[in-house]
Amino acid sequence: MRRIALINQKGGVGKTTITTNLGHALALAGHRVSVIDLDPQGQLAANYGIFRAPSKGIDQVILNGADPATVRLGIRDMLTLIPAGARLQEVEYRQDGGASRARLLLHALEGAMTDQAFVLFDCPPSSGLLVANAIFAADEAFIPVSGDHMSLNGLAKMLKTLKRFEPYLDRPVRQWIGLNRYFPRRRLAREVQGKLRQHFPEQLLSIPIREAAAIAECPGVGRTIFEYKPSSRSAKEFMLLAEELLERSPESAACRP
Repeated sequence: MRRIALINQKGGVGKTTITTNLGHALALAGHRVSVIDLDPQGQLAANYGIFRAPSKGIDQVILNGADPATVRLGIRDMLTLIPAGARLQEVEYRQDGGASRARLLLHALEGAMTDQAFVLFDCPPSSGLLVANAIFAADEAFIPVSGDHMSLNGLAKMLKTLKRFEPYLDRPVRQWIGLNRYFPRRRLAREVQGKLRQHFPEQLLSIPIREAAAIAECPGVGRTIFEYKPSSRSAKEFMLLAEELLERSPESAACRP
């Protein structure tokens, strides 16, 4: 099983969009996938067409020790969802447990979902306790970056955050960087891509997800790109991205920049 945290402290880089469509792409490729919404805003369920947010989800797993199987929803063939739940924000304010608060998710998932090939964590745009839980529970980190300098700053901060966690992890978290919301006609976007290739040649995934109206429209109808416009360029890009992740063994990713 590969556990991948979609993570970046900067908002607006497309973490939920990538989680939604990458999860479905991996499932369409024949792999069992679970997506877990660690963002208290709970938008991941809506992206799959569940517009009334489920009241129970990963919040019950982390706060009350519930079995993940009891809150997991089958949403597509080979694809399941654990929604955020109404109380997920409470995790950020927990005072009990000391340092162990950052390992609540890790312990909750021990021995769970062993039938899954992939578990994707959709993380909030913060550096709080929920993100810490994702880092401890994940084997890999997928950091989306959009084509602007502010996004590069977000990447730098995220890499520093991951580095601070390294001494406390049982194993290194392998890092992938994915260029999202890419507009190749913009010089700035090309410059950002060039800098990523220069400084992170091993971690940068070769398939950028380009800016497209179809991707922006998908959440409004509760469909993935493969359901909304299956023959689109965007659908092809997400499938190629999934194939690249499958081809790259975790051991090939650099553990640090």
